[in-house]
Amino acid sequence: MALAFYMDVHIPRAITTELHLQGVNVITAQEDNAATFSDTVLLDRATVLERVLFTFDADFLVEATRRQREGIFFAGIVYTHRLQLPIGKCIHDLSIIAQAGEKEEIANRVLFLPLSK
Repeated sequence: MALAFYMDVHIPRAITTELHLQGVNVITAQEDNAATFSDTVLLDRATVLERVLFTFDADFLVEATRRQREGIFFAGIVYTHRLQLPIGKCIHDLSIIAQAGEKEEIANRVLFLPLSK
């Protein structure tokens, strides 16, 4: 089964739109009326919806580490630095993850983009 994504507030609309066009199941924090949620609550929300959070926000790396240490389940995070990855490559890599990834493989983990150099 394909993975579904939960897009953090700062993800450019172009990424979400193109993923939608490719058939990837994506929802934004804005669409979910969660744009003002704290990082902790936003990650909780993504997990309740069984969606992997995609973010540029390094604060989620700290939150993921805390949850890993404390044994607090989360659905998974895909992270890249905003300036490190062109939008086209970002879309490509997210599409691959959505198609090939399994919930069990990414749960409680952080994947970093790009997938390859």
